[in-house]
Amino acid sequence: MTTVNPDQNVNPGQLAESILNGGAATEADALTLLATPDEELFGLVHAGSRLRREHFGMTIKLNYLVNLKSGMCPESCTYCSQSLGSKAEILKYSWLSTDEAMEQASMGIGGGASRVCLVASGRGPSRRDVGRVGEIVERLKDENPEVEVCACLGILKEGQAEALKEAGADAYNHNINTAESFHDNIVKTHTYEDRTNTVEHAKAAGLSPCSGLIVGLGESDEQIVEALFALKALGSESIPINFLVPFDGTPLEGQWNLTPMQCMKIVATARFVCPDREIRLAGGREIHLKSLQPMALQLANSIFLGDYLTAEGQAAADDLAMIRDNGFTILGQEDEEARTEESVGCCGAEAGCCSDSKTTAEAATHTDPVIRRRGAGTAEVANA
Repeated sequence: MTTVNPDQNVNPGQLAESILNGGAATEADALTLLATPDEELFGLVHAGSRLRREHFGMTIKLNYLVNLKSGMCPESCTYCSQSLGSKAEILKYSWLSTDEAMEQASMGIGGGASRVCLVASGRGPSRRDVGRVGEIVERLKDENPEVEVCACLGILKEGQAEALKEAGADAYNHNINTAESFHDNIVKTHTYEDRTNTVEHAKAAGLSPCSGLIVGLGESDEQIVEALFALKALGSESIPINFLVPFDGTPLEGQWNLTPMQCMKIVATARFVCPDREIRLAGGREIHLKSLQPMALQLANSIFLGDYLTAEGQAAADDLAMIRDNGFTILGQEDEEARTEESVGCCGAEAGCCSDSKTTAEAATHTDPVIRRRGAGTAEVANA
C-alpha cells in the first residue's frame, strides 16, 4: 500500500465545485475528507450532496435481497455469519425453489424495489447452480421486465457470467470487501485477485458490475481510501457500503469500531471519489448510522429495502417513510408521485379544495397526538 498524506488545505465545497467542473478527488483529498472534524460534518454533507443531486437528483433506488441459499459456506471470511466455522445462530437452508424465490422477490417489487438481488452462499456456483438461478432470472424478467435483476453467487468460472447474461440478468455483484493490502486479514481461502477477476468476467459478459466494501473490519482510513479508488478503477457502477455487523459466533464478534459520524464521513468520501456511481447504504446501516440515516440519503442514492441475508433490517414501512419525509422519491415512481400530488388535495378530495398544501401521502401518514397521562399531575412515572 502506497503511503498517502492528507491534504490539509482541502475545502469540501471547493472540491465539489472542482468535481462538478470536470475535476476528480485525489487519494490525499479523500483521506482529508475522512478526517473531517465532527463539528464540520454538515459542511461536508452539504458539499457532497451537490454531487449526489447532480447525477441522481432526489431519487432513491430500492434494492431487494432474496437469499436463495443461506449458510454452510466453505470460505473462511471472518466477518461473515455464513462462513466456515461461524457459530452464529442464523437461518440455514438449501436452495429455494423457483416458486419460493419468485414469491420473495414479488414482495420486494411490490414494496417499490426496482432491482432484485439473487444471492446464494458458497465459494462459487456449479453449472447446475447457474442453471437454477437462470430459471429464476427468466421468470423474474418475463413477469417484471422493468425490474433489474442482479445475481450474487460468488467466484465465477469461465462461461458462467455469459450464461447469466443470456438468462436475462442485468448485473452481477461481487464485493472486493476491503483494500488489497488488508484482504488477507479477513479471509485465507481465496485471494483479492479472485474477487476482482470475477468482476472483470461479469463486465466482459455485458453485466453491470456491482462491487462494494465492508467498513469496520479493523482497516485504516488509508485502506478505506485504497478500496474506494480500487472500486473506481474497477468500474463498479453500483457500490454497496456495508457496515460490519459483528455477529456473536464469528471471529469479529464484539468489534464495534464505527460511530455514526465516522460512517457519515465514509459515505461522503465515497460520493466524492465516485460522484457519478450509485452509492448504496447496505448491511448494518440501521445499527451504525442510527439516527443519521436520513442525512446519509443526502449522499447515497440507493438502499436495500427490508431485511438482509442473515440480519433483519429496518421495517420496510419505516424505510419508505424515511424516504418520503426527507423529500426524496423512489426511482421509477417519480411520475406516479407527481400525479398524486397534483390530483388530490390534503383532505383526499380534488386538488384546490383546501388551503393546506400538504399532499395526501403526508396527510395519510400523520401521527395522531397522544394526550399526556404521565409525569407531573399524575401518579405515573415521567418520560425521562
